[in-house]
Amino acid sequence: MTVPQILDPAEARDRLADLTVVDVRTPAEYASGHLPGALNIPLDALGRALPALKDAATRGDLLVVCQSGNRSAAARDRLAAQGVTALDLAGGTSGWAAAGHALDRPAGAPATAVWAMDRQVRLVAGTLVLLGLALGLLVHPAFQLLSAGIAGGLVYSALTNTCGMALMLGRLPYNRARAHTPDLDTTLARLGGPRG
Repeated sequence: MTVPQILDPAEARDRLADLTVVDVRTPAEYASGHLPGALNIPLDALGRALPALKDAATRGDLLVVCQSGNRSAAARDRLAAQGVTALDLAGGTSGWAAAGHALDRPAGAPATAVWAMDRQVRLVAGTLVLLGLALGLLVHPAFQLLSAGIAGGLVYSALTNTCGMALMLGRLPYNRARAHTPDLDTTLARLGGPRG
């Protein structure tokens, strides 16, 4: 097995015209700003997009990106398990922007950015832990099991590199596709076409 190749933002910028960039964030996160030319295929839709991604990989290198690099690493691993080699962007979209590179936004996208999925997960998990502790102190000690359940879920998430809470949050209306984001069928059609 080969070591996965990770490109830093400068390398990715220099090779951008030769790469098929696949952004695995939610459509709302993608609309908040993405690498120029990136195609949005959310992580939970990767299985459906696999045939098109395999085909695209035969025509050139794939670069998977997310906000910080966690979801793109999971996507890269899932693709590798299916025989598809993909590159990863060090630091994700945040690293790209921090390096001073421009982000594209779909026409009509809202001016306010949607929180990154990992930030949403931290907010919900932290809130549930605090709620479980408060209810355990004020109402009944059994409510502390809520905090224990969230802690167990976070450990499981780290060990398996999956996140059920992120999948659930990704289905909320503000994380879903809107009129200004392309639907998956449109994205898959673009993926199958020539680059440019």
